[in-house]
This record gives sequence, C-alpha cells and structure tokens, in this order.
Amino acid sequence: MKMFCVLGPTASGKTKFAVKLAQRFGGEIISADSRQVYRGMDIGTGKDLCEYGDVPVHLTDIVPAGTKYDIHHYQQDFSKAYNGILSRGHLPILCGGSGLYIESVTRGYSIPRVDTDPEFRRRCEELTDREMISRLGELKHLHNSTDFDTRKRLIRALEIAEWQAAHPEEQAAYNASLPSFEEGDIKYIGLSVSREERNRRIDERLDARLKEGLVEEVQSLLGSGIPPQDLIYYGLEYKFVTRYLIGEISYEWMREHLAIAIHQFAKRQMTWFRGMERRGIPIQWVCPDYDVSLL
Repeated sequence: MKMFCVLGPTASGKTKFAVKLAQRFGGEIISADSRQVYRGMDIGTGKDLCEYGDVPVHLTDIVPAGTKYDIHHYQQDFSKAYNGILSRGHLPILCGGSGLYIESVTRGYSIPRVDTDPEFRRRCEELTDREMISRLGELKHLHNSTDFDTRKRLIRALEIAEWQAAHPEEQAAYNASLPSFEEGDIKYIGLSVSREERNRRIDERLDARLKEGLVEEVQSLLGSGIPPQDLIYYGLEYKFVTRYLIGEISYEWMREHLAIAIHQFAKRQMTWFRGMERRGIPIQWVCPDYDVSLL
C-alpha cells in the first residue's frame, strides 16, 4: 500500500480520523478540500488546524483568497506533496471531501492546463449537445457524466479533449509528471454516520463557527479588497455570509438556509462517493471512532 485516503461528507470527523492514522502509521496528511487551499478562509472551510498537533498537513493555505484554483493546479501541488512525503520515508494520507479532487489524483485523470479558445467555442455553439457528446466519446472514455451535465461543462470538456488529441507529446509529459497508482496501492476509508447524525453535526458545527467569528472572517476578506462576487463563487458559508453582509438577506434567513444548503451539499458528497464505488473504487466504511490499529 502506498497511501491511505480518508473521505466522507462534511462534519463526519475526517480530520481527527486522519490524524489518528498519521500518528499510528507515521504519516503526513494531504488535504483534499477544494477551499482549504485559500489563505484567510479558515473558519468557513473548517481547517481546524489545532487538531493536527505535530502531524504535518499539506495543501492548506497555499494561495490567496480571491484567486481561482482548479484541478490542474491541485494535481500538480498534490504530486509535489506526495513525492516529498515519500522522500522523507513517511506514509501519505489523503484526506478530504472533494470527490473530484480525490479521483483526479488517485485515478490518473489527465487534466492539463488548456487555455480557452474563443473560435473553438464559437463553432461549438453551432452544434447540438448530442453531437458534442458523440465527439467527446470518440476522444475519451466518458467516465463521468458531470463532463456534460451542462452545456458550459460540455464545451469545456470537449475543448480539453480536442487539445489532448492534438498535443500527444505534451499530454504524455503531463501524465508522466503525476503519481501512478495501481490496484491495491490506496486504501480508501470512508467515514459513515447516519443522515440524522450528520445533519445534527452540521447544525451544531455551523452555530459554533458563527460564534467563533465566521461573519467577521468574511467581513475581513471583503475589507481586504476581495469583491463580493468572488467570495460568493466559493459557495456555502462564503456565499451566504457575503450576501448577508452586503444586505441581500437577513441574519436569520442566512443561518436557516445556509444549514439547509450544507445538508444538501453533504448529500451530494455521499452521492459522489457511492458513484466512486460503482466505478470500481473499494471504500471501507467505518464509524468515526473506529480503531485505526485494525486497518
């Protein structure tokens, strides 16, 4: 085995579990959270840095809030962190709830940096969705329907696939820069709690974060010059609290509907993880207080 992967929905206790694994097996943690990469976004993303103790954690606080960070960047940063951990003789432990980020690095999804091509996109507008999906299927295995769940995503997926087909040497070099995993190299551990317990944890954690200064954190980000729309782009806590601070919604409406949105987000996370299992990824589901020495 080359790596543990701890996954699960928000508020399931992934960080604490990963820390126990790291302490037991001599590991270092690599975050698989699409928002924890941003500096200054601590409370809203649930970094809980105090929980790590002396366990090293990578891919948190690596880019300024307000910038756009995508899977291409994540793959490159993951590769550097992973290889660094191995060079120190430690065990990498990937931990997070961003399913696409997890699969992008564990399943070898090739997502190079491809600039947008206005002329290509103009030609795509003349095609039907069916025509574009057919062409996309000729260029790549359609392992993920999210590639074409909206027309915007479909055009982008086709744009990348066409670039890959036209640049095989650059594509091969990019693939070679990423870690390669075979069956059995990764042990996937999923943290399982009931829907009722999950929602209770979400509500309790949200109230705690509001008391800890979530609103003040977002106010500080806005005060630093980050436009409201950039924070709204990050979703969930940053979307709802920003809308409250700019006067679009009341505090009570913000709290109530943010909790609902996080419940729905956790449900979508579980749907993604079940999809991973259908795609052939074996996940061992355990309770958050499972004895890690049994793994």
